[in-house]
Amino acid sequence: MIEYHLDVNDANLTAVEQLKQASGLSKQQLKQAMNKGAVWVSAADQGHNRLRRADKKLSVGQQLHLYYDEQVLSMSPQAATLIADEGKYSVWYKPYGMLSQGSKWGDHCTINRWVEQNHLPQRPAFIVNRLDRAAQGLMLIAHSKKAASALSELFAKRAIDKCYTALVQGLFPQSLLLDLPIDDKPALSHAQKLQYNDLTKVSLVSVKIDTGRKHQIRKHLSNAGFPIVGDRLYGAKNTQHKVDLCLVSSYLAFISPFDGLAKSYQLADEYLPKIG
Repeated sequence: MIEYHLDVNDANLTAVEQLKQASGLSKQQLKQAMNKGAVWVSAADQGHNRLRRADKKLSVGQQLHLYYDEQVLSMSPQAATLIADEGKYSVWYKPYGMLSQGSKWGDHCTINRWVEQNHLPQRPAFIVNRLDRAAQGLMLIAHSKKAASALSELFAKRAIDKCYTALVQGLFPQSLLLDLPIDDKPALSHAQKLQYNDLTKVSLVSVKIDTGRKHQIRKHLSNAGFPIVGDRLYGAKNTQHKVDLCLVSSYLAFISPFDGLAKSYQLADEYLPKIG
């Protein structure tokens, strides 16, 4: 894990050439790091932005930044799945392990970068809602800043109906209202049992949230005595279930800000946790 921060003093040298001189890394390594979002360029009047083009012309007074971590750059995310393409935005299934947000070390494992590189026709991709790395499910990706702003406003106004499906340990009651404050802020979740497997002692539950606190569902269910199967952070210790987190964002519904029509998206059963 290394960092380099270089002042651009020669506008005739490309970013790759300057970084090669400073780091000793090959041009191929640096081009891959650029493509994966580990190289940045900054200036007093331009902010701090990722640099992806190896032949990008630089100006004296700018700074180059390289954040090189072989472990991060070698990661390869599972493929996201397109659920619906609505033109101004699209709806995707985010798999376990894919990120909603990158870091200075790279963004190639984020869903928006994956969409930019794989969705046809190619378009810009902007995150609207977020899911934890360990969670799976529906995400909205806007294809312009204007569309991202309009959809984000729906979330801010709580004008989007969201439902999650989780597999939890224990016999869940028919329904529970969970209102444990999170980080000293009000948090409200409504959970309802869908199925129970007496052999494995796990319940499939549906959860709707009125607030969007960090790890809200995971914390609420764990505090109620029904930790999510596969939850290594809030789940029971030494659990027999050595699986990924069984929490899926399974349903989204809202009135489209673009055409005024009611929109709803629901994941097929193949994407949901299995109770067997």
